[in-house]
Amino acid sequence: MAEASRTFHATLFSLPTFSPRFHFKLSYSHSHPSLHLKRARSVQRSISETKTMSLNTTLPWGCDIDSLENAEALQNWLSDSGLPPQKVGINKVEMGKRGLVALKKINRGEKILFVPPSLLISSDSDWSSPVAGHVLKQQNVADLPLLATYLISEANLQKSSRWSNYISSLPREPYSLLHWTRSELDRYLKASQIRLRAIERIADITGTFDDLRRRIFSKHPHLFPKEVFNLVTFRWSFGILLSRLVYLYSMDGKVALVPWADMLNHSCEVETYLNYDKSSQAVVFTTDRAYQPGEQGTNLNDSVELPLSLKISDKCYKQKLKALMKHGLSASQCYPIQISGWPLELMAYAYLTVSPPSMSKQFEEMAAMASNESIIRKDLRYPEIEEKAVQFILDSCESSISKYSKFLKESGSMDLDITSQEQQNRGVFLKQLAVDLCTSEQKILYRAQYKLKRRLRDMRSGELRA
Repeated sequence: MAEASRTFHATLFSLPTFSPRFHFKLSYSHSHPSLHLKRARSVQRSISETKTMSLNTTLPWGCDIDSLENAEALQNWLSDSGLPPQKVGINKVEMGKRGLVALKKINRGEKILFVPPSLLISSDSDWSSPVAGHVLKQQNVADLPLLATYLISEANLQKSSRWSNYISSLPREPYSLLHWTRSELDRYLKASQIRLRAIERIADITGTFDDLRRRIFSKHPHLFPKEVFNLVTFRWSFGILLSRLVYLYSMDGKVALVPWADMLNHSCEVETYLNYDKSSQAVVFTTDRAYQPGEQGTNLNDSVELPLSLKISDKCYKQKLKALMKHGLSASQCYPIQISGWPLELMAYAYLTVSPPSMSKQFEEMAAMASNESIIRKDLRYPEIEEKAVQFILDSCESSISKYSKFLKESGSMDLDITSQEQQNRGVFLKQLAVDLCTSEQKILYRAQYKLKRRLRDMRSGELRA
């Protein structure tokens, strides 16, 4: 599902306030689930309130997720506002959803999607309500919550806002997991590590909203009325931002919404190829390969989180845990597995897990590398335990595969907890999203399993030859 895949991952792995990374770079968080339990419990009331509000509240802005009419109106407005002729156009793609597809053959390395800076939405954008913007900036509100509030403010103005055509093209109900209730996350995503990240992200965003409400919104109700600036609209704006924000390295790291370019399917490798081009004086998308007319891209950087844990029976458990905690890690960590491979940090964690007492002097070095905070050489290897480390990763990979298999097998007979037709439709929809997501993640794990087995085979055959 075109926008679903992009939104699921980007929403959970891109928030700079709570993660060291930015938009579209699918990496990992070092946070252990237990570290967030206290905070997660504290927002259960807010989550329950949001469930009630979201079922009964229809936002007065935005459009249906598959609306081509609003998207075409956006294209016309952008053209009138200075967007040059493009080499891609909006069309229905997977599952009838919207996406940008090639209008003609496009070669690898070709620049497309020329969007001038005047059409970017960033923390520097002018507010239609300047006083509201001034109040937030006086309080030193960070860029992301500032943009979230800005988006709500402009959306509420509807036709009076410069961005009305753009906001009208945004989905009224994004696929974002921020809109899932806790029971829905527990029910449909129990096989995926995304469930834990969603719970953490919802807690983080709820906490951010509560802070803004306490410090600013409640003190300026004439600027930020609760009927407009509430948890429902805040989750909507964050869902939009986290699935569409772009980190523009060539513009001094500016973070921005790029109308039109944000129609790109996540399967296009925007993290590497979408940036400001000084010669073109526009934000451009540089293709990763050749595309035929009507074709979308694929992304070798799609990933799935693999959970790893120290063994409690390990004689050096306490010593290893101490080394990990020194670098902000814990006994259980999640790292990304990609079709193209896995990060060095994952390998370092595996080394630490399988290392014997005789290597205790290296525990600190391994933990530092596993945390991505090390200045140690990047070719860190321990040949004497490499086979055990790879086997450990393989065992963890196969354990995750079995959980996905169990969920996918049971999903066919999963009963939907329904009390109305609306809830039935939502349940069917979320269940299908979960099945698609888990199927996609399991495929990545199968690919990793194959590569790990082949690596073990090569290592063992090398030993036999030696």
